[in-house]
Amino acid sequence: MDTSLKYAVFGAGSWATAIVKMLCENLNEVGWYMRSVYTKEHLLREQHNPNYLSSVEFHMEQLKLSNDINEMAEYADVMIFAIPSVFMHSELEKLKVDISKKIIVSAVKGIMPESGLLVGEHFTKFYNVSDENIAVIAGPCHAEEVALERLSYLTISCADVSKAKAIAKTLSSDYIKTKVNDDVIGVEYAVMLKNIYAIAAGIAHGLGYGDNFQSVLMSNSIREMKRFIRKMHKMKRNINNSAYLGDLLVTGYSVFSRNRMFGNMIGKGYTVKSAMMEMSMVAEGYYATKSAHLLNEKNSKKTKLPIINAVYEILYENKNPKKVFKKLTEKLD
Repeated sequence: MDTSLKYAVFGAGSWATAIVKMLCENLNEVGWYMRSVYTKEHLLREQHNPNYLSSVEFHMEQLKLSNDINEMAEYADVMIFAIPSVFMHSELEKLKVDISKKIIVSAVKGIMPESGLLVGEHFTKFYNVSDENIAVIAGPCHAEEVALERLSYLTISCADVSKAKAIAKTLSSDYIKTKVNDDVIGVEYAVMLKNIYAIAAGIAHGLGYGDNFQSVLMSNSIREMKRFIRKMHKMKRNINNSAYLGDLLVTGYSVFSRNRMFGNMIGKGYTVKSAMMEMSMVAEGYYATKSAHLLNEKNSKKTKLPIINAVYEILYENKNPKKVFKKLTEKLD
């Protein structure tokens, strides 16, 4: 893969900001698309994102900023999307540029609600991007720890492993260690599912369950994730690797996890609407719960998903979290 390729990040949230920071460690120029004119103007003036990871200061001569998605799509050879899945469709609708030959990297932690497809599958179906040009970024890695330059790990997944290695090299630094694999679909499902299990962990905490139950919940979650992914995409994978289990654990336990925080509010008695209003960031797991539930319902042979089903009942059927989790405790081992 050509080392002179131009990279651009699409999105202006905490994860997008962290990825731009990583790229700036290795590249002389990084493209950055953001919808907000205010965010762009603030960055140009103050050298940091006004809303997310504001402690991260950028050298503005390294950044090519734009509020025009087509300008940035034209510029970039490698397009890294870090826009919440619920907003992806409306952003992509603005695209007029042919991106079929671009390398598309998904740092989106969810399914496209409009198509019910993984982000990579969506680009293949609607934008004619070949499978070899689709990559996924997975953790375990929190944007907040990237901002603090704490040692973090990424997994880059692509059917063309040479492309995965090139992208990994561009993101690597003293504080970012990278691995690669070719399980694009499995990794993308894992990235989506971990947020649902983090909501479950948050609900449990909000309800007053302790560490003993949390450990049982997490061990059941990884087995449930394994069943779900195997049903969707059968291939040889080690579910205990960092991209799957490691990412699940950090999202389920970390104080930085917005999905755990969201679940914690629900467990403490907040309504879904009030919990969302309280948070300034999108909890991807809320949308992922519905997507995962619908995908399983469509299957002729449904997979046993007691944890996902419990979260779905609480978030979408307004069932009492205390009663739902009481039942759940009897289904876990």
